[in-house]
Amino acid sequence: MAFITEKSSLKQTSIIVQQVPAPDTTPQDPLISKGWQREQYIGISILFISLIAAVGFLSRRFEYALIFAFALSIALIIFFLIV
Repeated sequence: MAFITEKSSLKQTSIIVQQVPAPDTTPQDPLISKGWQREQYIGISILFISLIAAVGFLSRRFEYALIFAFALSIALIIFFLIV
């Protein structure tokens, strides 16, 4: 709630401004998918595993570096979310 006060030489006016939420706070947008998070995580996991496998066929050291970087990233994300 905000109070807006105007002062003039002749009179003083006070106006109270209130924000009223809309009856439907979440608009229905057909372009936004709802309930597809599990499928997205499965797809991302499959892509990640196939990337590791493809890189592993080419270079074993680079595969280990990629796995280490991913594990370190996950550990840091969890650390910063907790702290």
